[in-house]
Amino acid sequence: MAGRWFEQFVDGETIVHDTRRTVTETDNVIFTTLSMNPAAIHLDHDYSSQTEFGKPLMNSVFTLGLVVGLTIADTTLGTTVGNLGFEEVKYPKPVFAGDTIRAETTVVAKRESKSRPTQGIVTFIHRGINQRNEVVCECRRLALMMKAPA
Repeated sequence: MAGRWFEQFVDGETIVHDTRRTVTETDNVIFTTLSMNPAAIHLDHDYSSQTEFGKPLMNSVFTLGLVVGLTIADTTLGTTVGNLGFEEVKYPKPVFAGDTIRAETTVVAKRESKSRPTQGIVTFIHRGINQRNEVVCECRRLALMMKAPA
């Protein structure tokens, strides 16, 4: 199993994920149009050139999904029952096509499920970091995790 069982997470530990991803304009256009987001800041180079950013921004929901996705292999792949929620999503720096994103995860809490004896809840803080070591995305994620088989 690539992911970890509930018991294998340690409060306060930080996991540095090896997988990185350079985002592209194609990623942005496909994700933005598939998710029905018509915002010019993601799709219109002329419009975007007149903003403070000077070019299109990557769709923030794509960025969030990418950051969480970069963490899955080391945390929840095959061992999660499901996501219970995302809280406090922040984007302190913009992401542009050509940026390379990596992720770090801190385990901030864990508790056994009161209603599911074979499962527990782990709270993660996932951080997306660009090639300049700037945090571009941060979120708190609650995941319902399986305990190791007896």
